[in-house]
Amino acid sequence: MRSTPRSPGAASAVSPFDEIPREEWARLSQQTPLPLSEQDVAKLRGLGDRVDLEEVDAVYRPISRLLNIQVAAAQQLRLARGDFLPQRQHRTPYVIAVAGSVAVGKSTTARLLRELMARWPDTPRVQLVTTDGFLYPNAELEKRGIMHRKGFPESYDRRRLLRFVSDVKAGVERTEAPVYSHLTYDIVEDESVVVERPDVLILEGLNVLQPSRPRRDGRMGLAVSDFFDFSVYVDARGEDVQRWYIERFLQLRLTAFNDPRSYFRRYADLTDEEARETAQRIWRSINGPNLSENVLPTRGRADLVLRKDGRHRVQTVLLRKV
Repeated sequence: MRSTPRSPGAASAVSPFDEIPREEWARLSQQTPLPLSEQDVAKLRGLGDRVDLEEVDAVYRPISRLLNIQVAAAQQLRLARGDFLPQRQHRTPYVIAVAGSVAVGKSTTARLLRELMARWPDTPRVQLVTTDGFLYPNAELEKRGIMHRKGFPESYDRRRLLRFVSDVKAGVERTEAPVYSHLTYDIVEDESVVVERPDVLILEGLNVLQPSRPRRDGRMGLAVSDFFDFSVYVDARGEDVQRWYIERFLQLRLTAFNDPRSYFRRYADLTDEEARETAQRIWRSINGPNLSENVLPTRGRADLVLRKDGRHRVQTVLLRKV
């Protein structure tokens, strides 16, 4: 039985998306015989994210099939172009972006897609890289006076990130991405993630869908998003994301913050009330403004939007019209 995408209402005539309710999207999982186990999901689940096997079956398995179709179509286009042009067309990695706010669950989404995509026989080599590694080191952020803007677009080494993604898309044999530690809240020196021409590269981060910006000479420069083949935006109401962030902060206070190496060790001994107030202050001054000013405005640039409810469950899938 084929599901029929429903329009998002009066604005459907001008919307670039088909809006598909959860129950209709879930029927597509019958076409995707690549189940994970509950143990697999538990390993991939992020802190505070309540994704379970039922959610994976209903939402993420159909996405993996859709992406499998997209990859196959890209390969066929490459072969057809090779038949038309005199030069040989080399296979390059298919690049997928995963964007969304802090605490919305984009890291879990990226990990699930990596695991599911790797189970398709024509894309066994799937690598995941996060843009956290392309943040400027804390010392550089302090030098520039933007430590309080960490996570905002200007806190990233965009030139280095752009060079990395363009090299991957150009089919460079070996590229490297820097590594970020959420424990020390800084770049790990002399450590990198090696990317060696995978079938699929998933790039996950807050601001990966940012458009290009004017250069000093007035011309438009390249954007990282120019090199994406497909993009996913994980969406939820701002008040829900704020609540999830505070809940995660309270959990970290009892776990990772207790590590003597943790940048946030000073928060481990806060009372519940003090910890909640601190998390709210951080959200209001950093994560909330970054979401509203930089992250949320890129939602409309995605190919697929996963809209979550207050329980972290995807209720609607918005798929860009072909």
